[in-house]
Amino acid sequence: MVAMQTGISGRTALVTGASRGIGAATAVALARAGCAKVLVHYASSAEAAGQTARRVREAGAEAELLCGDLSTEAGIREFVQALGERARAVDILVNNAGSLLQRARLTEMTYDLYNRVMDLNAKSAWFITQAVAPHMAARGHGVIVHVSSIAARTGGGVGATVYAAAKAAVSAFAKGMARELAPCGVRVNAVSPGTVDNDFHARFSTREMLEAVIRQTPQGRLSTNEDIADVIVFLCSDAARNVIGQTIEVNGGMYM
Repeated sequence: MVAMQTGISGRTALVTGASRGIGAATAVALARAGCAKVLVHYASSAEAAGQTARRVREAGAEAELLCGDLSTEAGIREFVQALGERARAVDILVNNAGSLLQRARLTEMTYDLYNRVMDLNAKSAWFITQAVAPHMAARGHGVIVHVSSIAARTGGGVGATVYAAAKAAVSAFAKGMARELAPCGVRVNAVSPGTVDNDFHARFSTREMLEAVIRQTPQGRLSTNEDIADVIVFLCSDAARNVIGQTIEVNGGMYM
């Protein structure tokens, strides 16, 4: 892990959607890799976010909780404003906040749900990056990792098309932002999880759906939060110093 820690040790990270799942695992993994401080964002699960912060501290880093509803433009604006001067200190940004919110077929999708899905998954990543990246560029270093999804490649399951489209936008952000920021010393990439055995799929998928995914996956299992977090840590480290503008698929061979 020594090589992996290079570029991470002593840094300050902001992880959105870090109360549980991939975000929580990433916050803890970054602390274990040597981050000095992790800003733990959450929307409504204060207790779960507190547990993440406790694990971050146990891993040796300082933790600070930041609350914000990123599913509306007003909430994104409020979070960016609340982030304030902390944005100057962020060396690593992991835009993980996202959710399907609810499955809705074409004829069931409302304007409000469409906007909330797009705001949470795509708009929040864009404008939080906008708040943080200029400070990284001014220092000449920084790492940004967006969390996309295999749905961006496949179009998602039934009722998840808008979510898939939002995640496709996130993958596009990784390329466009990377091209703009790489000359300033800021690396931007994305990680694209497959089906992860976590709260997200406990809520939006049936056990039968998950078993079907396992049967189609060459590795023969669902991904874990830690599987994804470890790849994010790699992308944040100097071991990935020449990886720029990529979306890394992490799915046990489900998509190849």
